[in-house]
Formats: sequence, C-alpha cells, structure tokens
Amino acid sequence: MNLMPTTLAFIPYLDPTLILLIPGLLLSGWAQAKISSTYNQYAQVGNDRGLTGAQVARYILDQSGLTSIPVEPVAGELTDHYDPKGKTLRLSEGVFANQSVAALGIAAHEVGHAIQDAQNYTPMRIRGAIVPLASLGSNLSIVLILIGLAMGGGNRLTQIGLLFFLFTVLFQLITLPVEFDASRRAVKILDTGILNPQEMVGAKKVLSAAAWTYVAAAVTGILSLLRLMLLSRRRD
Repeated sequence: MNLMPTTLAFIPYLDPTLILLIPGLLLSGWAQAKISSTYNQYAQVGNDRGLTGAQVARYILDQSGLTSIPVEPVAGELTDHYDPKGKTLRLSEGVFANQSVAALGIAAHEVGHAIQDAQNYTPMRIRGAIVPLASLGSNLSIVLILIGLAMGGGNRLTQIGLLFFLFTVLFQLITLPVEFDASRRAVKILDTGILNPQEMVGAKKVLSAAAWTYVAAAVTGILSLLRLMLLSRRRD
C-alpha cells in the first residue's frame, strides 16, 4: 500500500494536487524562453525598406481608414498594446522607432487589434465585456478561496472565489482567438510588400512565439481552476 498521497495531503507545500500545475508551468517557461529568444534574434534583423514600427503602424492604419487613431510610444519592453477605450495604439520603445523585422511584426499585430475594434470583432467585444469581472477575479478569487478552504472548503465563500477565478480563465480563453486573429491580419498585411519573403519568415516566427505565451496562460489557468476545485471538494 502506497501511503505517499495521504501523507502529502497533510503537508501544505507538498500537496499532491500541485502535480496538476506542472504541465502549465513547464509550458509557460518554454513559451517565455521561446518569445525571448525569437524576439531577440529578429530584433537584430532590419527590413530592406528601412521602415520603423511606428511608420508601418501609421501606414496600415491609414490604409484601413483609421486615420484618427494616433500611434504613441510607451515605456517598457514588449508593452505594445491597442487601447480600445482611448482609441490609441501604443508601441514600446523597442518597436516604435526600430526598423527590425520583430518590431514590424509586433506593430502590425497591434494594428490588427485596432482593425478588430473598428470592425466590431465579436471575440474582442466579449473579452472587453468580461474584463471587469476578470480583473476582480484575479484580485479576489485566491483570497476568497483560501479563506473558504480554511473554513472547511464546501462553503459559499469558496464557491464565490471559484466563480471569480472562472471569469479569469474565461478571459484567458477568449483572448486566444483575439490574439490569433490579430496575428493572422498582421501576416496578411505585411505580406502585401511591406516585408520581403525572407523577412516574412522572421515576422511569422515572432508572432508565433508570442501566441504560445497566451496558450500557456490559458492552460495554466485551466489547470489551476481544476486544482482549486479538487481542493474544495476534498476539504468538503
């Protein structure tokens, strides 16, 4: 008879349900390493036309009829994003004035989000609608669940915490089609002559590596939710 699981169940730091998190942690570590190495590699490769990330973003926005959306620099590394509320595209310092293939790929990806917003892309609208609940869930869920488990597990507090955490996981899941579609749009636009075929290879690799970080986040979220549900039932 193997008593290890029973023994581990009474040692908080060696809880057997932690095994569920291992695949997510491994995938997250691999995804972060992949985006870091891929970005660093193609951040050193310039484009033949000498275009910067900001110039490409401005060009694509204008060609898409989004002339009112400004392109602004933002501090930090890989902090690029499109603000749907302020209708503003912000590019990080390493992308805004950079002529690398990586910079152009990221800039085009963010413009993809602006186009999604203009076209009322459904997954983006759904994601925007659950942002408040997901934000609240990420801040309160674990606290409520831990307090609930300390009180015995199968109580209303634990259930509320799990519900909040569920919204966080749903946000991560709906983020996948939003990000994949933005990358698809970016590749299609860049392949119209902005980048040559060789440069397109690098841009695609950067966008693909970035996509894996979102996949890893979703997998980790699902596994974490499953673990918390198991802990709740066991304590109950």
